[in-house]
Amino acid sequence: MNAQSRAPRRVTSKQYRPQKARRERLLAGIGEGVAVIPTATEKLRNRDTPYPYRFDSDFWYLTAFPEPDAVLVLVNGRALLFCREKDAEREVWEGFRYGPEAARAVFGFDAAFPLSALEAQLPRLLADKPALWHALGQDSENDARIARALNAVRDMSRAGVRPPALLHDLRQTLDAMRLIKDTTELALMQQAAEIAAAGHLRAMRACRPGRFEYELEAELSYEFRRRGAAGHAYTPIVAGGGNACVLHYVENDKRLPDGGLVLIDAGSEVCGYAADISRTFPVNGRFSAAQKDCYEIVLAAQAAAVAAIRPGASFDAPHVAAVRVLTQGMVDLRLLSGTVDGLVESGAYRRFYMHRTGHWLGLDVHDVGNYRQGETWIPLAPGMTLTVEPGLYIRPAPDVPKPLHDIGIRIEDDVIVTKRGCQVYTHAPRTVAEIEAVMQGRD
Repeated sequence: MNAQSRAPRRVTSKQYRPQKARRERLLAGIGEGVAVIPTATEKLRNRDTPYPYRFDSDFWYLTAFPEPDAVLVLVNGRALLFCREKDAEREVWEGFRYGPEAARAVFGFDAAFPLSALEAQLPRLLADKPALWHALGQDSENDARIARALNAVRDMSRAGVRPPALLHDLRQTLDAMRLIKDTTELALMQQAAEIAAAGHLRAMRACRPGRFEYELEAELSYEFRRRGAAGHAYTPIVAGGGNACVLHYVENDKRLPDGGLVLIDAGSEVCGYAADISRTFPVNGRFSAAQKDCYEIVLAAQAAAVAAIRPGASFDAPHVAAVRVLTQGMVDLRLLSGTVDGLVESGAYRRFYMHRTGHWLGLDVHDVGNYRQGETWIPLAPGMTLTVEPGLYIRPAPDVPKPLHDIGIRIEDDVIVTKRGCQVYTHAPRTVAEIEAVMQGRD
């Protein structure tokens, strides 16, 4: 699979105005410094066969340039791209390449050069600059390239040339920028969410006792690609029965049990942006009484979490709200005994709910951005996007009522913080009635 498979092959300059504006914003932030941002390189899976290529998220955020082996340099108020040259012979084998001139024109760079020129040009670009902005430790090849350039500048010290005195971690600045989504990003995330929801709906309709988990994974994959997504935003979880109590179960190779539940955690990717949806439903189409009781508790916890999301609320507020509902549910199910306050304070609820209720979402499914400022959870603000995903995971044990054994439930949706509150923008069947109606209508 070549590098062009994950993004549009031919585009116009109008499509990339948001990236140009982001570069200008970052240039204003670094002042007289210089920033160096490489994209990902292709990695071999075996012999001469590469893994499916996926660009670096920070590089994509600033460029939307889809090819590997490229570096963005921001300096002197200008955006410079270093990329692969046009090569007619390689294009026969691997497909279209922009080359520097077309890349400059289409993507709005101030100048573009062959990647082979970067080694010679980088020392000149770093010379006499007060600061270097770089994601140190993220890309060993680029770290080595920058180290060589800095040493080359130091070799010119007798001529009065100085290397940057300060090194800043560029990720801190870019993480803060990426935390607030612009309208272009939100549109892509909405598209990814709609495709992901269609995939979950297809999996529900395809589910039958006796089928294998990987058959539902195949239904998801088909629907994602059929609707134009690049594929899965992350390795999907299709967990039948007790497998749902393994939080990151990805084997997806067991037979689906009649009378059990299946938990699917899967999202599509559109132009780099992820959706992240989890649904849990009965393999045979009908919730048992115990399954329904557990499901309604998780659904109520999600509703409480969503209600807690609004500008100015802390990132932790949805989690706190969900935990209280889940803990009361654990008492009602006779999984725990005691007061809700006491069980929350002691952390006893973590036996059956051991993860947090959400995370940032964007170009990475667990997107960048701080969750705390010191000891304080950061306040939510319009334009932030996050997941809301409470769950219950009940493994067999002597003190657990038998009807609850091997019940694993997670309900996850994607939410944007708005000026007045929040909006859930993932719309797969969610309630017991909606799920059973879909499954009873199967062919």
